[in-house]
Amino acid sequence: MQEKIIILDFGSQTTQLIGRRVRELNMYCEIVPYNKFPHGDESVIGVILSGSPFSVYDEKAFKVDLSGIRGKYPLLGICYGAQFMAYSNGGKVEPAGTREYGRANLSTFDAENPLLKGVSANSQVWMSHGDTITAIPDNFKIIASTEKVAVAAYQAVGEKLWGVQFHPEVFHSVDGTQILKNFVVDICGGKQDWSAASFIESTVAQLKEQLGNDKVVLGLSGGVDSSVAAVLLNRAIGKNLTCIFVDHGMLRKNEFKNVLHDYECLGLNVIGVDASAKFFGELAGVTEPERKRKIIGKGFIDVFDAEAHKIEDVKWLAQGTIYPDCIESLSITGTTIKSHHNVGGLPEKMKLKLCEPLRLLFKDEVRNVGRELGMPEHLIKRHPFPGPGLAVRILGDITPEKVSVLQEADDIFIQGLRDWGLYDQVWQAGAILLPVQSVGVMGDERTYERAVALRAVTSTDAMTADWAHLPYEFMAKVSNDIINKVKGVNRVCYDISSKPPATIEWE
Repeated sequence: MQEKIIILDFGSQTTQLIGRRVRELNMYCEIVPYNKFPHGDESVIGVILSGSPFSVYDEKAFKVDLSGIRGKYPLLGICYGAQFMAYSNGGKVEPAGTREYGRANLSTFDAENPLLKGVSANSQVWMSHGDTITAIPDNFKIIASTEKVAVAAYQAVGEKLWGVQFHPEVFHSVDGTQILKNFVVDICGGKQDWSAASFIESTVAQLKEQLGNDKVVLGLSGGVDSSVAAVLLNRAIGKNLTCIFVDHGMLRKNEFKNVLHDYECLGLNVIGVDASAKFFGELAGVTEPERKRKIIGKGFIDVFDAEAHKIEDVKWLAQGTIYPDCIESLSITGTTIKSHHNVGGLPEKMKLKLCEPLRLLFKDEVRNVGRELGMPEHLIKRHPFPGPGLAVRILGDITPEKVSVLQEADDIFIQGLRDWGLYDQVWQAGAILLPVQSVGVMGDERTYERAVALRAVTSTDAMTADWAHLPYEFMAKVSNDIINKVKGVNRVCYDISSKPPATIEWE
């Protein structure tokens, strides 16, 4: 049985980052809504409570009865989680006066406390809160403070219950990983046996049990997620897997042909479907981003449904859904950030059950699984690419002519990254066709043509991202090549926005 840490999600933007940090310690963890603790799961060895956008005293605040958890498992509350445990046990949480955000240092702390073992003197931590704990419950003790925050960390006396006001999961908390290791390994007794190899072994076994002799259809997108899912499923069920790769007309230049070749080399059973005319027709005149995604998502399902009916006795639809897909599609607060064609909305008419073998993995974990499966490096290192393809990189309505222009500009950019040895240094890159025209001069003639924005970011998990600081000489060469070689474009811009507040894609 794979032991696990449960992370109760109270809606923090960094909840997924807590999960990543725990996974990096080779400890398996699962993130569940704050009120969905898996009581009766004997594999649980510890619980972490995340932060939250709410104040503990708000009427709308997420609250949960911890009486069935406290005393049974070690508990660690982070930010809101720490405030909630203090507040619900008789402590006081009040507005901090001014929001405490950014770097701070542990001016005092109990170096002998199990949670803080190995933490360096004056250790830098990251604060992000509008409230502060002004009084702790009678049976709690303060174990760390900063200059401005008296209760930076506490422990319940005689219990395996801790709270930290700062965010150990954030990179800027220098000893954050050490603190998390102290909790999940030393305090919870984690064996650190979670790895790509163990994931493959357990997942293949689970897939064999789940699917039996059933036939499965997998929707390939050409990206690393669906590709790894396909190879993993192929290892589990072999010939009972049929992969469908749909060309919606908005793939990258020559992508349909190149990806089909890659899949054939992997020994996958793949059906290629050119449905570009269908998608262009349905997208004609549509400009709203969410509607574009929904049209393309429904279009995929329609094509899958038609192809699946050509295969006898298909019972499952498999997809390469990963953690960020799930989280960005619907947050715990119920606010849709963007819909994703891999998540939900499976119409009953398909009469297919859903299989998502990668839905608990982050992108870097998916790549590690691909390597462990023996997949070629050029597939594993491939940049993420949105399911709707260039449709969400063309701002405004979609036409075949616009797609052709963007394909050419994008190809110059991506190939340039490869040629300059920059591709593997970037998490994701692409070109965006803007719905504006600008004045230019080519030769002796005035032009009034389109503008293209280039986007390249660095990241580890897509939950946060920074713009890539590419060499000026490279950017100048790419800009010059696009303007000279792509008819209809006379201006190139570079997006220097980080996520947050921006997203990686423009739509």
